[in-house]
Amino acid sequence: MAKYDVYGVGNALVDTEFEVPDSFFAEHKIQKGFMTLVAHEQQQHLVGILKKLYGVKKQSGGGSAGNTMYALTHFGGKAYYACKVANDDTGDFFLDQLGHHNIDTSVSVREHGTSGRCLIMVSPDAERTMHTYLGVSETLSLDEMNFEAAKESSYIYIEGYLVTSPSAKAAIINLKEFANKSGIKTALTFSDPAMLEYFKDDVNDVLDGGVDLLFCNEQEIKLWAGTEDFEKACSAMEQVARQFAITRGADGAVVYDGERYIPIAGNPVKAIDTNGAGDMFAGAFLYGITQGKDFETAGKLASRASSQVVTVFGPRLEADQHETIAEEIFGLSA
Repeated sequence: MAKYDVYGVGNALVDTEFEVPDSFFAEHKIQKGFMTLVAHEQQQHLVGILKKLYGVKKQSGGGSAGNTMYALTHFGGKAYYACKVANDDTGDFFLDQLGHHNIDTSVSVREHGTSGRCLIMVSPDAERTMHTYLGVSETLSLDEMNFEAAKESSYIYIEGYLVTSPSAKAAIINLKEFANKSGIKTALTFSDPAMLEYFKDDVNDVLDGGVDLLFCNEQEIKLWAGTEDFEKACSAMEQVARQFAITRGADGAVVYDGERYIPIAGNPVKAIDTNGAGDMFAGAFLYGITQGKDFETAGKLASRASSQVVTVFGPRLEADQHETIAEEIFGLSA
């Protein structure tokens, strides 16, 4: 039996959220709905404007794969998280928010510098727009990879955002090759449409040789496949991912178990913040399949959990909410 259900690797970020009107994006020439990498000074300048105009709505631990590991472990799974934080207050906050609930991390030595921060602007339609300063996460490398922990895991889970850093991209390709040689299943999330708009070649470098499981949303798979035809995009994905899960917002999701496509119903809710919805879906889904659930059951859990997280600000639910959702879907205590 594997020591860890999932070995995740991703950026370590602290999220600061603001509610903004749609007019704010045009006024400041910001591409709505995308993640944009920015310099620290640029991010701080925008934060100053937002604080003055609207005030901080919420601050929480973040990072795509970090959110996914948080969700997986709060449902009851066991995870290892490879990341990089600096020896600063932001790093302290990130580690505290990570929760250390069934999560082991690679953070044993914290270098001088600045930990990563993500500025999130939430518009009235609940869409999240992000300006990210990676800080020391930009230099994530093989030094942060723990191959012994990876070897003791059922899945390796790779955050798509990492392709923006040459050292991180090299590390995850190396990790993926190690997993394939060691008989460990590999999972990848596209993370954001921007990764397919601006880093598609890098994403495909990581996809080279295929993955066992891929997570994305409908916009991302269409961008990756270069088509607006959803069925054609799915057919193209079958060539590189043995299994995959595609979220479709309020319409739920479609999961492919390698043999058949299974529609997963959405859960009608009043969404106020979509930040973290895809991360939650992946965490709940990975928990389900690593506990022996089929794709349909895991998909129902993931859909229910992601619909819940969009009803609150921030990318994570409170600890006890995970158990309630798990009991609702398959009657097990998380």
